[in-house]
Amino acid sequence: MANPTYEVRANDAASETSVTQFNIDRADPGRWTISFNNPPINMFVPSTIVELGALMTEIEADPSVKVVVFQSANPDFFIAHLDVDKAAERPEVLGLWREFVLRLSSMPVVSIAKIRGRTRGIGNEFVLACDMRFASRQSALFGNPEVGVGLVPGGGAMEWLPRLVGRSRALEIVLSGDDFDADIAERYGWVNRAVDDDGLDSFVETLFRRLASFDHETLAAAKAQVNRFGTPTATERRRGTPVSPRKLRCSSPSLSYSIDSLMVRSVAMLSCKGEGRKV
Repeated sequence: MANPTYEVRANDAASETSVTQFNIDRADPGRWTISFNNPPINMFVPSTIVELGALMTEIEADPSVKVVVFQSANPDFFIAHLDVDKAAERPEVLGLWREFVLRLSSMPVVSIAKIRGRTRGIGNEFVLACDMRFASRQSALFGNPEVGVGLVPGGGAMEWLPRLVGRSRALEIVLSGDDFDADIAERYGWVNRAVDDDGLDSFVETLFRRLASFDHETLAAAKAQVNRFGTPTATERRRGTPVSPRKLRCSSPSLSYSIDSLMVRSVAMLSCKGEGRKV
């Protein structure tokens, strides 16, 4: 499947899709630091997903980029969760989210999530798609709370988690809808390491500089080789019978969905519940 069009010209600040929720530091050659900033709690809204597509287009168009670090401008919230009310108004962005996750995990650039604060729902799915995750021992919290409100995670959590933590722990995470701190996340293999907050920046910076000092093509080739065994395939992540968003109303569903259809259904379900209609 071809990448979706975001109407973005690479490295053009005046592009039709302006990036306003992400601050990009490109001061050092080969390295980008991208900070998410959508006050007050770093909620994902449809425009966030569109902007991420724009960022991916820029990264893919810049052959000098070797490493990207994603972080939050808010120390209490890395990414709170998806604003399902707004997503229900624009269900097409959920397909763009799926494409973003695929692009992020497969691009020939190393991605690192430096995590402080709450990282729930779509936020957890975002960091799972990154190549490495390093979390503040004092502040990071992870979880997929969807089941607790009658939804099913559909943006990648169920595909990535079993590979990282095993089937039983993935079920614990998804079915409990609970929060997990950084120490448990490290013990489960959910994150690479839990690091004391006062040492997190320096730890990631040291790794960042080391990776950026290596040959770009070698880094990309090594990542691609690991991906052959360590990531869900595109087929697995798109598995199921595609369902048109127009058909995802408050009715009894088929038990087989593609990932984007499952996300759209989850949003539709919550919308129906909010209106007091049968799901």
